[in-house]
Amino acid sequence: MTVIPSFTGDASPYGGGDPYADYRTADFPFTDLVDLADRRLGAGVIAANDEFFAERENMLKPEPAEFDPEHFGHKGKIMDGWETRRRRGVSATEPHPTDDDHDWALVRLGAPGVVRGIVVDTAHFRGNYPQAVSIEATSVAGSPSPGQLLADDVEWTTLVPRTAIGGHAANGFSVDVERRFTHLRVKQHPDGGIARLRVYGEVAPDPAWLGVLGTFDVVALENGGRVEDASDRFYSPATNTIQPGRSRKMDDGWETRRRRDKGNDWIRYQLVEQSAIRAVEIDTAYLKGNSAGWAALSVRDGEGGEWTEFLPRTRLQPDTNHRFVLPEPVVGTHVRIDIYPDGGISRLRLFGSLTDEGAKRLSARHDELS
Repeated sequence: MTVIPSFTGDASPYGGGDPYADYRTADFPFTDLVDLADRRLGAGVIAANDEFFAERENMLKPEPAEFDPEHFGHKGKIMDGWETRRRRGVSATEPHPTDDDHDWALVRLGAPGVVRGIVVDTAHFRGNYPQAVSIEATSVAGSPSPGQLLADDVEWTTLVPRTAIGGHAANGFSVDVERRFTHLRVKQHPDGGIARLRVYGEVAPDPAWLGVLGTFDVVALENGGRVEDASDRFYSPATNTIQPGRSRKMDDGWETRRRRDKGNDWIRYQLVEQSAIRAVEIDTAYLKGNSAGWAALSVRDGEGGEWTEFLPRTRLQPDTNHRFVLPEPVVGTHVRIDIYPDGGISRLRLFGSLTDEGAKRLSARHDELS
C-alpha cells in the first residue's frame, strides 16, 4: 500500500529559511490522474469529530500548504491544514490515549470514481502530525448527511490500512480496489494534523444522469473524460483544460514552454465513452500574450482507430472563447487538440451525447464497479 515506506519517521524542527527545504516527497505513479477530492469538482470535508486548532476544510485547498512561523491565534499556532487537539487518557494513572483512539473526517468526493492513489500530506506538521493514518471508502447515492454516512448499515471498504506516516512529508499510498466510491473516512491515530489530502483516480459517472442530460460535455472531468497524454506540461497541467467552470487566472489553464523548433504542442483526451460530438468550445481566457496561435481537432474511434481531422487549423484570439457548431456529428472515443506552434488554451468543451454503443458500455462498467 505505502508507496514510500521510508517516509515514516520524525521530521526535523523548523530551522528557519525556506520551510519546504527539508520537505520529503517523490514522484508518485498516480498523480497524473484526476484528483477526485478537488474542490473545483465539488468535493468537501462534510464533518470531523474535532478541528480545534485548524479547520477540516483546509485539507482540500488546491494550492500547497503555507507556513508562517509567527502566525498565532487565541487557540495557538495557526496551521494551514486540519489539526485536532491532543488526546488524553482517562485518568492521571492512565494519561495516554488508547490504541483505538483516533480522530476522523468525512470527505465527499467531487466526482464518484475508482481510487488509484492517495497522498496524505503533512507539510509543516513536524511535531504534531499523526502517528498513523487509515482511510476507508463507501458508495452512497444522493447527498447523504454525516449521520447517514455514520449509520451502522453503511459498508466501508479499507483503502489504506492503519499505517505509520512521517511529518513534513507527502505520504503516498497506492490503492488497488476496483470499485466506485463517493465518500472517504480519513482517520488519524491518535490525533494530530494533516495539511492536504489528494485522492487520485478515475471518474466513474452515473450513466442514468448523463442519459437524462442528453447533450453534455463529453470530455469534462466531472463527466468521466480524462487527459491521456500531452506534449508539454511545463507551466501547468493539461488536465486544467477539462476542469469545471471558466479559467480564473493564467495558470488555471494549460500553457507550454516556448518552442524553438518547427513542431507543435498537443493534448490527447479519452472521452467518457463513444460519443457523437456536435459543438466545440476552445477558450483562451487569461492567455493574452501566450495563447496558442492556431488549433485543430482530430477524432478517432477506439484505441487502434485512425485519427481524422474534424476542425481544421483555425486562428485563435487571445483571452477569447471560440465556439464552433459542427456541420454533422463526429463519432469517436478519443480527441486530440493540436496547437500551433505553442502557447496554451484554458478550456476545451466538446458538446454531444453518448452513442447507443457508448451508453451500453458505460452502463456495464457502472454495474461492474458498483
